[in-house]
Amino acid sequence: MASQKGDFEAVRRDIASLLDAPDWDDGSYGPIVVRLAWHASGTYHVETGKGGSSGAGMRYEAEGGDPANAGLQHARVLLEPIKEKHPWITYSDLWTLAGVVAVKEMGGPEIQWIPGRTDFDSEEFCPPRGLLPDGAQASDHLRDIFYRMGFNDQEIVALSGAHSLGRCHADRSGWDGPWVVNPTRFSNQYYKMLTKFKWTKKEWTGPFQYRNDDLGEELMMLPTDLALIEDDAFRPWVHAYAEDKDKFFADFAKAFAKLIELGVDRTKPYESAPAKSKELGAPEHGTGLGRAKL
Repeated sequence: MASQKGDFEAVRRDIASLLDAPDWDDGSYGPIVVRLAWHASGTYHVETGKGGSSGAGMRYEAEGGDPANAGLQHARVLLEPIKEKHPWITYSDLWTLAGVVAVKEMGGPEIQWIPGRTDFDSEEFCPPRGLLPDGAQASDHLRDIFYRMGFNDQEIVALSGAHSLGRCHADRSGWDGPWVVNPTRFSNQYYKMLTKFKWTKKEWTGPFQYRNDDLGEELMMLPTDLALIEDDAFRPWVHAYAEDKDKFFADFAKAFAKLIELGVDRTKPYESAPAKSKELGAPEHGTGLGRAKL
């Protein structure tokens, strides 16, 4: 049954009901849904005010075809039945709300979410490509990306904790493997892995990544991950979050709430784009999170 306009609690319940997926990576769509919300928001430029979580530009090739967003068509298709059931909600509200719900359903903190995002009606409003973090880079790159959005060093480290979720795939990003043992449970294990284990170069034909198998299975880290413990300003926050899960949860909730608010202009009329039964070019099924981004 369709909900009344503005019944976001009904939308929340329907999102939660979709996340368990025995045939998907590690049994949950949660990680890829969090990544969708992240990438839908992470294009903001604090100086121009452009980009951010409004618009849902990934519906267009101009943004959706960015290699950084590889694989996210699966998350968008997953959420289409909810959009069809609740046609009054904007895609940009749906995608960000889905990320918030997924974090909570996977054991993470409650994140403040406020509706009011609008959808683009043309790809001409999509942000340029190349604005999202590249896992092959180091600390200077992280600061370039996150400072552009208005985040500080502490918030960079807190948001990086989203790597406690999901995995990389060699047939998408080139990298391969999960960061942590339980990649569908939101936790501070990512920071524990960075601080307590030795990471060595993985010898293989794929792109540079680190490996560790001390816990009985091979786990991975990217150059941007190791940059957090190699950088003097980032490192204390990594240790703080490794030692105090509650602090990490509180700081992540604040930083993620800030992330999904970037670029929101609530002076515009609340208008949602029409639902599509299936996105062009999006397969019904797939494996993986695509390009490994924060």
